[in-house]
Order: sequence, then C-alpha cells, then structure tokens
Amino acid sequence: MTDALKRLSEEGVAIWLDDLSRKRITSGNLAELLDQQHVVGVTTNPSIFQKAISQGDGYDQQVSDLAARKVTVEEAIRMITTADVRDAADILRPVFEASGGQDGRVSIEVDPRLAHNTKATVAEAKQLAWLVDRPNTLIKIPATKAGLPAITETIGRGISVNVTLIFSLERYREVMDAYLSGLEKAKAAGLDLSKIHSVASFFVSRVDTEIDKRIDALGTDEAKAARGKAGLANARLAYQAYEEVFSGDRWTALDKAQANKQRPLWASTGVKDPAYKDTMYVEELVAPNTVNTMPEATLEATEDHGEITGNTISGTYEQARADLDAVEKLGIAYDDVVQLLEDEGVEKFEASWNDLLKSTEAELQRLAPSEG
Repeated sequence: MTDALKRLSEEGVAIWLDDLSRKRITSGNLAELLDQQHVVGVTTNPSIFQKAISQGDGYDQQVSDLAARKVTVEEAIRMITTADVRDAADILRPVFEASGGQDGRVSIEVDPRLAHNTKATVAEAKQLAWLVDRPNTLIKIPATKAGLPAITETIGRGISVNVTLIFSLERYREVMDAYLSGLEKAKAAGLDLSKIHSVASFFVSRVDTEIDKRIDALGTDEAKAARGKAGLANARLAYQAYEEVFSGDRWTALDKAQANKQRPLWASTGVKDPAYKDTMYVEELVAPNTVNTMPEATLEATEDHGEITGNTISGTYEQARADLDAVEKLGIAYDDVVQLLEDEGVEKFEASWNDLLKSTEAELQRLAPSEG
C-alpha cells in the first residue's frame, strides 16, 4: 500500500467515492472509507442506484412498506434514493463541518428525463433539496442547454449544485457563467453566498473512449500516436479555463461577498482501456481545489500503486492544446465528439432510470402484502 491517497489530499484534491448503496451505509463501509481512505464526498447517479436496488435484500423492508402504501413507482424511487442520500449525508456531516461546507457532500441527480426541460429541472431540484433536507447535499443538474438556466435559477435560490455531464470546453465556460449568474441572483436576494457551493463534473475517460475508437478506425501510425491523450488534454484545458474565470473581475466582486469557487470535479475517472495505467486519470489530473470522484476499483488501485508526484496540470496547457489539435488534424471533429458524448450521457442515464423504474416496480410487486 502507498500513501498515495493521503498525498493526493495534501495536493488539494478532494477524494470522493462514485458509488452508494444501503449496504455500504449500514455495514459501516462508508464510514470506514472516510476514516481510512481519505474519502470526503459521495456522488451518485441513476446507474449507481439501479445497481444497488437490484442487488441483495437491503431495500426489502422499505420496499415492502412502500408496497403496502400502494405508492407509485416514481414515488418509491424517490423515497428509496433520498433515504440513502440522507443517511450518507449524516455519516459525512463531520467532514462537512470540518471543511467549512466544502466537502462532506453527497450528490443526487434530478430525473434525467427532465434534462431538456428547464422549469421541470428547477422544480425537481427544489423538491430533492426539500426531501433530503440536509445542508451537505448537492443536487446534480446536467449541463445541457436547458440545464444552464436551471443551474442559475437553482443556485439563485441558495441550493448547492453539482453540474454533471460536461464534456466540452465551451460548455464548461457556459456552466461557470451560469454559476456566477446564480450567485449574482442569490446576492441580489440577500442570501448568504458562503453557504452556496458547487462543483462542475467534467468527464474524462469517455472522451478517450470515443476518440480512440475513431483513431483505431483510421489505423495509421500517425493516428495511433494520438491515442489516450485527448481526455487528459481536455480536462487540463478545462482547469486553465477555471483559473481564468475565477480570477476575473466578475469573480472578484462575488469573492468579496464570501462566495465559493465552483471546483472542477474529474468524473468518469475509471480507466476503460487496459492498455492504460488504471490510475492514469488520478495521477495526471492533480491540482489544487479540484475533486476526483472515483469508482471503488480506481480508489483501491490508487491506494495500492498510485504515484502522486505533485501538481500534474500546471505548465501543461500548451501541450494539451497541441494534443487536441493533433486529433483535429486527423479529421476527428472535437465538437462532434463532445456533442455526441453529451447526448449519449443523457441517454445512458435515462436508460438506467428506466431500468430503475422496472426493477423497482418488480420489487414492489414481489414484496406487496397479500390482500386481506
């Protein structure tokens, strides 16, 4: 075992776990991860909940009660998922308090079927914040075109947000702009800006997966030389954008009002291609004031053989730009790739949500009390 996770934390990277289940909560495993592996936050998504609810019997008692009350499947899902998030938030509360509200947070996503509906997204964000009723929650809103004004409106109401499914540098700038607009709205409403937090979840490995697929289809030596570079380059240029935005005049005015910077969060950091080191998206994205949300396998790999060598983003911007330019020169259009990934991201979460509906409905039927 290495001290890699400790070193990562010392470099200013908050380690969050990209997973949650009732078993993880009740077995003491989550508390153990906080205590022993420097985990200071949790992210969830529809895929994570679908997997959790369809495995084991940890939800049987609650599902049985919900079935007896004859609730709808949608209501059942919200009762089940918010219960997990509430319990996880309680376990993380000491971290939240020790970090002044920056960490110790648990994220829960709005219904992905609302990704292209601004009003419904805001309504759902308000409902989730009310249902979970914990100050250390982040409501996840996707960075779709309709999601941007929803981010501004939600932040403007004082609700902390995790913006998810960010793939492009242009969209990331729009997300930061939406956050600043939300803070300005909250300030005008007299809200305490120091209590409002946000992270921007910038996806990494999926960019390599899609671009590498196109590189492999080209098959030339020149193309192969560009493999596995785009995901990191994209994320590093995102950090450059973050540094620019959060040192500008607009930010300075908000900073004086005790606002918090919206931290970049590296998402999709599990390595999909066995040709790459399994800790690549952790080791190569080390910089202050960032978050890395890891699947458990990546967390364990980092603990076991991760090599943390200090800041690996500073000074890389020129090379990162060259790496993305090399991909464009191969005829692989960056704009096309990132739009496809956003569309697919929403579709995948919608599919997981639909699977979650089906498996929860089946569980409600299985555990329904016999009449009489």
